[in-house]
Amino acid sequence: MPSAPTASSAPPSHVPAADRPRGRRANPWLTLIAVAFGLFMVGLDGSVVSIANPEIGRDLGASTSDLQWVTNSYLLALAAALILGGKLGDRFGRRTFYLIGVAGFTVASVAIGLAGSIEGVIAFRAVQGFFGALLMPNTLGMLRAVFPPKKFGMAVGIWAMVSSVSTALGPIVGGLLVQHVNWESVFYINAPIGVIALIFSIVVLPQTKNSAAADEKFDILGVVLLALGLLAVVFGVVKGETWGWTSGGTLGAIAAGVVVLLVFGFWENRVASPLLPMRLFRSRALTIGTGVTALNFFVLLGVIFFVMLYLQSVRGFTPVEAGVRTLPLSLASVVASPLGAALTDRFGPRLTMPLGMALQAVACFVMLGWSADSSYATMWPPFIALGLGVGMVMSSSSDAIVGNAPVRDGGVAGGLQATALQIGGALGTSVLVSLISSRVGSTLTGELTSAGVPATAAAGLEETKDAVAMGVAPVSDGMPARLRDAVVEGSHQAFMNGVHTAVLVAGVLCVIGAVVAAVGVRRTASEQPAA
Repeated sequence: MPSAPTASSAPPSHVPAADRPRGRRANPWLTLIAVAFGLFMVGLDGSVVSIANPEIGRDLGASTSDLQWVTNSYLLALAAALILGGKLGDRFGRRTFYLIGVAGFTVASVAIGLAGSIEGVIAFRAVQGFFGALLMPNTLGMLRAVFPPKKFGMAVGIWAMVSSVSTALGPIVGGLLVQHVNWESVFYINAPIGVIALIFSIVVLPQTKNSAAADEKFDILGVVLLALGLLAVVFGVVKGETWGWTSGGTLGAIAAGVVVLLVFGFWENRVASPLLPMRLFRSRALTIGTGVTALNFFVLLGVIFFVMLYLQSVRGFTPVEAGVRTLPLSLASVVASPLGAALTDRFGPRLTMPLGMALQAVACFVMLGWSADSSYATMWPPFIALGLGVGMVMSSSSDAIVGNAPVRDGGVAGGLQATALQIGGALGTSVLVSLISSRVGSTLTGELTSAGVPATAAAGLEETKDAVAMGVAPVSDGMPARLRDAVVEGSHQAFMNGVHTAVLVAGVLCVIGAVVAAVGVRRTASEQPAA
């Protein structure tokens, strides 16, 4: 029985003979190994920082707001420049901008450790994010250019595996370094990885680019509009948790960003050489793949965030112990990414994207059965389902996005995929944490009194709802043992109420994503975008 055509089965756009790599630079698997180093470095860095933040705060005297900007400055710079990084690679050379990204990211990482002030850490995190935006999209752009269509899907599967595993390993690596060395080592570890990546990449990476774009006028206005729009949207998203989702600041920032992005889309349809060609979205597989990519990381990063709070604050595990207990998620991703790529090659993303989303929905719904004292036997099955789902969606949606773009736009497509990923992750963390906070606020007093805390004392503890939303029970050494136990029990139950609300919403969104992917994705040759 013939297999359904997939995103990678369409012939790529013609690559001029002069641009075709030769010798060892013609080996696509060496290219995959080279870009995996840079990808691993960025993925690892993105998830270790949350572990280092408490130590950064203590060492540098940083406030909670300062620590938020350690994350947000990186995220804003990264999101604003990803598509630009891909476009620069397409036009001037993907190898060139990948190497610039690796070198800049490595130097910025070392500078963060040497900064000596919270202001320096925040500034260099933004620099790190910018160079990450040069690096990330060109990894997929180079794979699209060097791999033949029949092997591109498997290459994306391995790429997705590296990305998923590096993100999932971050809490373990970060916990070990912070616990046994210092917080600076979380950033210094990028130095040896970056040096190896540079040396190996210089030796094996081919130069690929869209030679036809050399005489085109660069879309400066498009760059400005896209950067401003994404900055405003992401800023509104990351501040929504603290400002409130209905506050004027949050709604104003997001609305302003959406308006600017609409103006950007209007401009891109009229400029001769657009930064982001709107013709790419003629492919339904690419368009739906972009949305599913965002939803994939909405669930992954949002769930990992509160799972780590649950394991450390509620269950009392150290960062390393908590990271080890999430290993099933990492191991499942290792299996699922190449498996998802193989299934996508055979049956198309119409099978693998919905299947991956369905597995994540199952994981979320199983978490509805968690309690404050659940055994580990109830935890690892949803971790495995989540890892399998994330890895499968990562490979199939990346293939749907980059595989449906012409080779000449491979970097831009990689930037689009990475932008969706970052915005989805930012939304996931902010929205799900906000849901937990809201649910904790509405149930804390009732849960405390149900646990045996006197009504007057329970009312007085209502102001500690922010700490409870982070899984922390508001107890003190001076409390009588019986009262202390009751406060811990009530606080943890209120936190679990919030977790149940968050996983229910995430699970429903996964079901919607599965249905949209199953119904909307069609793989026919006519859907390939015009080169």
